[in-house]
Amino acid sequence: MRKLTAIEFVTLDGVVQAPGGPDEDTSGGFVHGGWIRPYVDPVQSAVIREQMSLPFDLLLGRRTFEIWAPYWPQHPDVWPEVQTATKYVASNSLTAHAWGPSVFLGGDVAGRVTELKRRPGADLHVYGSANLLQTLLKHDLVDAFWLRIHPITLGRGKRLFAGGAMPAAFRVTESQVTSTGVILVSYERAGDVETGRT
Repeated sequence: MRKLTAIEFVTLDGVVQAPGGPDEDTSGGFVHGGWIRPYVDPVQSAVIREQMSLPFDLLLGRRTFEIWAPYWPQHPDVWPEVQTATKYVASNSLTAHAWGPSVFLGGDVAGRVTELKRRPGADLHVYGSANLLQTLLKHDLVDAFWLRIHPITLGRGKRLFAGGAMPAAFRVTESQVTSTGVILVSYERAGDVETGRT
């Protein structure tokens, strides 16, 4: 069974919107796009590069796919693995695109992703895709989180757990702190939630 990993840049107050650039996602009047820039350092870059080099297929929301599609095909030397990875895109409006290989998932996205996880193949990596992520969390489809927690609060924007999540326990599999104070931490599912009741 394929594992689904959510890979997110996140602020201390849970914002995941538009980390990379000012025009990445201005929906809702968001004006803080590009908030990760002051925190980039060699440690974080090395961890990201290592994660990007693993075997994977992508699972993306439509907005993230449309941001990436004009960029990554022009930079195959930076991330060659993304060129050959299958891109599964959750969208009811987009049904085809030149950047492939691409498969478009309309209708019951949770059901389609559940079926994808059952099929053989590379693990599924979700980058950004805040709206899609809420659906995945609601249906308990996330097996792991690779978070880059930045020492900043933004007060508004799309949030990692905006719609809540199913109760689940996680364990830390890797963690470190960069020179700029970013916590790089990986969590994997560790069963059900245990309480203090006897």
